[in-house]
Amino acid sequence: MLFDVDGTLLDALENQRRVWHAWAAHYRLDPAVVYQTALQTRPLDTFAAMMPGADADQCLRLLHQLEDEDALIGTYGAFPGAVELLAALPRQRWALVTSNYAHRVRLRFQRTGLRLPEVIVDASMPAYGKPHPAPYLLAAERLGVAPGGCLVIEDTASGVQAGVAAGMTVWAVNTPVPPPGCHRHYRSLQAAADDIRNHVA
Repeated sequence: MLFDVDGTLLDALENQRRVWHAWAAHYRLDPAVVYQTALQTRPLDTFAAMMPGADADQCLRLLHQLEDEDALIGTYGAFPGAVELLAALPRQRWALVTSNYAHRVRLRFQRTGLRLPEVIVDASMPAYGKPHPAPYLLAAERLGVAPGGCLVIEDTASGVQAGVAAGMTVWAVNTPVPPPGCHRHYRSLQAAADDIRNHVA
């Protein structure tokens, strides 16, 4: 079981929007365009798309500062059913695959009562981010399972694309319509919870 985080387990999209809008304002970029780009990929790829040739380390330092502040004081929560679902899964059989960073994910999970797995693949690890399959392939490798034996739970088109490209089964949640390529679609995580538990049993 490989879970995306923001938008799938954590309802932090408004937090992401505020952080990216603040980041964009600092560089005098269009906040809406920056945010839509950031939703589809990891931060380093967003910097490259929005500010070619810019100092990526400097861009990342500002983003880290804004996101770390939000992780400490921002208001967000787990999607209904997330706490119970993760608590019921065997710890060694699931992982988080996120375009965020592990230290921030851990803090948010602690604040919202979500259980952490043994394996977290974050934005610093694979050479390529979603929609490239590398993050999901790395998670499968760290869990010691073949890609074809993995079920991915995602909420974005780029995440679905990454899971499918990795040769995995992908279920989409928390979206009104199915993202292209997903194998199954649920309007909410809670609606998918029983099927997810049954899949891993």
